[in-house]
Amino acid sequence: MNQKNLELAIQLRHELHAHPELSNEETWTKQHLMEFLQTHTSNLEIIDKGTWFYAKYHATENQPNIAFRADFDALPMDEVIDIPWASQFPKRAHKCGHDGHSATLAAFALEVDQKGADKNVFFLFQPAEETGDGALQCLPMLKEEKIDEIYGYHNMSGMPFQSVNVLDGVVQCASTGMIIKMEGTPAHASQPETGKNPSFAIAKIIDAIPKLTENSHGLLLCTIIQVNIGERAFGMSAYKGELLLTIRALYEKELDELRDNLIKVSNEEAEKYGLKVEFHYSDSFPETKSDKSCVDNVRAVAKEKGMELHEMEKPLRPSEDFGHYTKETKGAFFYIGNGEDYHHIHTSQYDFRDENIEIACEIFKGLSGTKE
Repeated sequence: MNQKNLELAIQLRHELHAHPELSNEETWTKQHLMEFLQTHTSNLEIIDKGTWFYAKYHATENQPNIAFRADFDALPMDEVIDIPWASQFPKRAHKCGHDGHSATLAAFALEVDQKGADKNVFFLFQPAEETGDGALQCLPMLKEEKIDEIYGYHNMSGMPFQSVNVLDGVVQCASTGMIIKMEGTPAHASQPETGKNPSFAIAKIIDAIPKLTENSHGLLLCTIIQVNIGERAFGMSAYKGELLLTIRALYEKELDELRDNLIKVSNEEAEKYGLKVEFHYSDSFPETKSDKSCVDNVRAVAKEKGMELHEMEKPLRPSEDFGHYTKETKGAFFYIGNGEDYHHIHTSQYDFRDENIEIACEIFKGLSGTKE
């Protein structure tokens, strides 16, 4: 990789880190990335799509169209570590490494722009991965540009430093946030029998969770996030309540079954206690599945370039919206190791490791046929 391009990418990563923006608020981030490509490339077409953008390199009409995706949103966390490029804003920080993913894709764009590639290459810069809706915003591009394959990566702690980690099939779980709202009627605390209190119904839903997650074919989890019942007023019997759950499954089919079973139990308990019940959903993610032929391409590039290649034993529990893309076309999602003892993503001490930019960029170059 050209050393100047790597230096520019690291500088870009630090600039992005210092100016984090939350999902669907990434105005500065998107503009800064676009200006970076406009300044440092001359053979790319940049297409502004409002909340997101992509750039493309045209080789010839007869070559495959291959896309590479990076996300660029941050997390609602404070920066607590002392680094020169620390976040300049409270309650916003790049603690997942999306700044590094975007810097990698930008570095790759510079390499393709300067050296050329065998395939038509599309550089997709995506917002709002953390909330699960960013990929959905970008999805139409795959059909519009007739994308044949798409690739992406994530930095990941707990894996050997700078290793390339792959798995065929499902690599990350499907999940969704589920909100069960119940409402009865108010009553004085001295006469609870005159009202309708949702507390017992919500308690019975919680009690049913262990049985609902038994006997699954893959990982199946129902995590209680929050229970919020009644007001902080000792003279009132509770009459409103919310139960927030994150349901997660290796297979989307089992996720849907769990959701339907939770709805069934909730409706039964609501009827028993004379309550109104509503269901709301947030932060929904598909299962992320990699096509074996695309994973084999990653394997081949890693081996050719002498990189440390690891076969993952099982999928990861966290969710990733890249799975929306691989429902539409072939693709693969792989992982670059941060180190087995490195701080985990989504924790206060974490910061993206700049050394991983070159590793991921070289994989992208090999997949696209970038010339040396």
